[in-house]
Amino acid sequence: MAIEVLVVDEEADVLDITETFLDRQDGLSVTSEMDPERAAERIIDGECDAVVSDLTMPDLNGLELCQRVREAGREVPFFLFTGRDETEIDDSPGKECVTGFVRKGTGTEQYETLAENIRNAVA
Repeated sequence: MAIEVLVVDEEADVLDITETFLDRQDGLSVTSEMDPERAAERIIDGECDAVVSDLTMPDLNGLELCQRVREAGREVPFFLFTGRDETEIDDSPGKECVTGFVRKGTGTEQYETLAENIRNAVA
């Protein structure tokens, strides 16, 4: 059975690329959401087994989204997938609720790393 992954990012191009590359990974089935408020509802309602979220989004950033999900009692694996370096958010409120962090970059290696982290967290 495939792991249902929800990818959250406000940029449609980034969502399309991330969804395409993750969907090619063994054992993952990927859907996406541009609206972090709607994503929170979907996650809390149990529509996914893991979450991949951008950090910087309007209205509700990735850390705030993770906090909202945790406060609702949902312990789904939650990964930040961002262009920022992890050290830039070390002191950010909510960082402790994130399962993992993968930095966006060129090439496809980050998608393989992200998929492996998701499979390990869900297993």
